[in-house]
Amino acid sequence: MKKYLFIISFLLLILPIKAQLPLSEESRISILTSYPSDEEVFTLYGHTAIRILDPAQNIDLVFNYGIFDFHTPNFIYRFAKGETDYKLGVDNFQNYFIEYQMRGSKVVEQALNLNQVEKEKLWQALIVNYEPQNRTYRYNFFFDNCSTKPRDLVEKAVEGKINYKENKNKLTFRDLINDCTRNHYWYTFGCDLALGSPTDRITTIREQMFLPLYLVSAFDEATISTPSGESRKLVQSSSVLIEENKDIDKSSPSLFSPLFVSISLLLAVTTLTIIAFKRKKIFRGIDIVLFSIAGIAGLILFFLSFISTHPATNPNWSLIWLHPFHLIGVILFSVKKLNKAAYYYHFINFAALTLLLIGWYIIPQQYNTAFIPLVLTLWMRSGYSVYIIKKIY
Repeated sequence: MKKYLFIISFLLLILPIKAQLPLSEESRISILTSYPSDEEVFTLYGHTAIRILDPAQNIDLVFNYGIFDFHTPNFIYRFAKGETDYKLGVDNFQNYFIEYQMRGSKVVEQALNLNQVEKEKLWQALIVNYEPQNRTYRYNFFFDNCSTKPRDLVEKAVEGKINYKENKNKLTFRDLINDCTRNHYWYTFGCDLALGSPTDRITTIREQMFLPLYLVSAFDEATISTPSGESRKLVQSSSVLIEENKDIDKSSPSLFSPLFVSISLLLAVTTLTIIAFKRKKIFRGIDIVLFSIAGIAGLILFFLSFISTHPATNPNWSLIWLHPFHLIGVILFSVKKLNKAAYYYHFINFAALTLLLIGWYIIPQQYNTAFIPLVLTLWMRSGYSVYIIKKIY
């Protein structure tokens, strides 16, 4: 995916003219796949584009559905709400090649085995999509992105049906994205927190194509069944345009991982709680800080679950331990006169977290291992508060 929209000015002038010309017999349409890189968050997943090459017409263009701009007003809010708009961009192949060569990403080209009618349908569909009123689309990470758009266009262009070889590996959406972020523990932690139980559904081979590398694999093994009963391979040939630059530094997993931080927090809070027990104190400040953070995180999860239109964020079982009601609890903890109310809040929270811990592996949502120490931290503080409030007050 590309960060900024850049289109050569002269291309804007010649594209409408070239669109009036049919592709020649020498033309070739191919899928360009850039492999994942650690350059940016959005490059961890790779990128897909469509190349139109027609030497007879002097055409060598790359159509790219991954154009977005971080500087768009309210970009973060709109992205969280599921209202991010991406654009179809067009660039000269040479510019595309140089960009990925400088990035050091491996790029594979798959020449599609299309007849002349199919190539023309796909070419004209791209031209229509690039018209100003059509080039912007509502982006969805799993179901409508830079990888699924080319797949859909190819499927519509072929005369017949594309048959994909079903993948025997039973992978969920979470499995797929966590594999991409495996060297970035904090990205994985954030995704596991924000994405709910729909992400743990087993994917079909077609759904897996939201990731470019799975689209490459699926296309390599796919065949086209024509109305006449004939069958041919979808990909005519495959070649590596750019080899991976192994001299470029790659990110390595940090020791300062979510699991390390969460265990450290648990140990620190446990130590302070033991000191509080010996002194027969509550140490309200600990609860105010912990439950304030949990409440703010809960607000974010509530927004993603019930306000955002992302299809994979609701339901989210993490709302059992991270929810906005913790902020109400903070008010109760802060006022001594509300000790009785605080007692009941902690009692309910302790009971809820106990059930959560007991049913950890039967909940229909995969939790990140780093969640366990965090849940235990809140569980311990609520359990201790129930004990000390009842005993002292």
